[in-house]
Amino acid sequence: MEHGDGGWSPKSEEAGNASYYLSMTRLRTHGTVTVAGSRVDVAGLSWFDHEWSTSALGAQAIGWDWFSLQMNDGTELMLFQIRRSDGTLEPVSSGTLVEADGSLAPLSATEFTIEVSDLWRSPETGAAYPSAWVVRVPGQALELSVRPILADQEMRVSFPYWEGAVTLEGTRQGRALQGRGFVELTGYARSMQGVF
Repeated sequence: MEHGDGGWSPKSEEAGNASYYLSMTRLRTHGTVTVAGSRVDVAGLSWFDHEWSTSALGAQAIGWDWFSLQMNDGTELMLFQIRRSDGTLEPVSSGTLVEADGSLAPLSATEFTIEVSDLWRSPETGAAYPSAWVVRVPGQALELSVRPILADQEMRVSFPYWEGAVTLEGTRQGRALQGRGFVELTGYARSMQGVF
């Protein structure tokens, strides 16, 4: 599945700040995990996501919030919002709703909201990350409460960021939903300006 316009996904209104962006949102996956010498068979549904770009962020961008959500009715939702240094969002922030039949509904920044409902502060970096959200897509009558499975999923690498597994519950057109997903949060420990 290609996001944006045939895979072209702008990251700012400035020329050159874009990526070619695709996802495979429901791949059957199986394998093993070994912890402390104990091997466990695992199986589930994976989300493959990749972007190719030469430059990704505009001059005012400090970071992004990215969501990939798989729901138990067979639908998926990808959303990203790019945060600017003045507290506003890049107007090109966007998303894609994938229906159970594989059809796509592109979402512009005006067609969804991501409301932070809790924070978690890293004891290692001191960064305060959102740690619960209410995601709304009014045109789809979709509202989801999204929470991390574990609060501390901060990646302490060359640039610290938060990336981890989440659970969700909510409704779409009055029908109850549950699911799982993945969230990536950058620019909370320090600005991503000059990194991407």
